[in-house]
Amino acid sequence: MKWKYGLLGLIGCVSIFGCSEVTPEEQASMAAKGYYEHLIHGEYEQFLQGKAGLNKHSEEEYWNQLRDNCHQFVHQQNEAHRGIHEVRVVNAKTDTLQKYTNVFMMLCFGDSTNEEIVVPMVERDGRWYMR
Repeated sequence: MKWKYGLLGLIGCVSIFGCSEVTPEEQASMAAKGYYEHLIHGEYEQFLQGKAGLNKHSEEEYWNQLRDNCHQFVHQQNEAHRGIHEVRVVNAKTDTLQKYTNVFMMLCFGDSTNEEIVVPMVERDGRWYMR
């Protein structure tokens, strides 16, 4: 939910202060960060709703398997690295030919290690989804 307020604040900045328009890279980055924050806070349903081509109307057994996989991933990170404490956006690059944006994020773990991940994002009907 925090990322939605960040998006509203950024849009407010554009309208009030005349800041430059929010770029697709910024939009994709905010969405990706928001999805991963849902994941690390145990909000697996919201994380999965950010996957392109996947929705709650997908087969229930498949949906449950994906939710269990999310839980297992977070549990493994808790065991191996004392959990993921923060998600930071590092960069974003759009591939105009393939029509998606790669968001580069840093997962910051509780044991002071970091891991950079790439999250491909695609826009559909004005909303960004993980590819």
